[in-house]
Amino acid sequence: MDTSRHHPCDDVRGLAELDARVTGCRACPRLVQWREEAARVKRRAYLEWDYWARPIPGFGPPDAALVLVGLAPAAHGGNRTGRIFTGDPSGDLLYRALYELGLASQPHSVGRDDGMALHGVRITDPVRCAPPENKPTTEERDTCRPWITKELQLMRPTVRAVVALGGFAWQAVLPVLAAAGWIVPRPRPVFGHGARAVLPAADGGAPLDLFGCYHASPRNTYTGRLTPQMLRDLLATAATAAGLRPASPPQS
Repeated sequence: MDTSRHHPCDDVRGLAELDARVTGCRACPRLVQWREEAARVKRRAYLEWDYWARPIPGFGPPDAALVLVGLAPAAHGGNRTGRIFTGDPSGDLLYRALYELGLASQPHSVGRDDGMALHGVRITDPVRCAPPENKPTTEERDTCRPWITKELQLMRPTVRAVVALGGFAWQAVLPVLAAAGWIVPRPRPVFGHGARAVLPAADGGAPLDLFGCYHASPRNTYTGRLTPQMLRDLLATAATAAGLRPASPPQS
């Protein structure tokens, strides 16, 4: 990726403007083709839906203290509904966990107009378009990186903790955090569920806590690798580190 060129997000001054601008991105031809094909073909259960079929912006307040980083939108989830982690099993688990911790206004996220609100939390992805087989290429990840980098730069005054949902998110977010103003330890911290690293601020400001969490994918949840309680406990720990006051999660 040629970082010397002007990027569409370079002159953005706020998250609302960033969220609006990212939806017009067509930088990755393979992803553009796939997201739009999914919207044409659809699944039988969603034939009446008018798919979003554009890049997905982050979701949550601009002054959030906790940021959750996923992988990319699902072709018939976020790519359909227009909201990150919405309309698929991963999102069903994630939003319920946030609701049970008092960090979301309702347990179900079904579409961008359903009234859902997050409290102190923002959710974002390093890749904003749905990729075939949920597998973006390295080039696509790097082409999309300026969007999440700008997002974290704009949020620096308030964000105190980041949760990487899966190994892809962990590897993708480390250079993003470095570019946004935090110092990534050497050797690089290794991903794992419950992994935690403290990243000092390059300007001497507040440090950032980075947490690793298994992705809330059906593959992980159906096999028991990640249980609802494991997810709630990890999010509660991260929320507390961010200075939030999560409710006590129910025991499973």
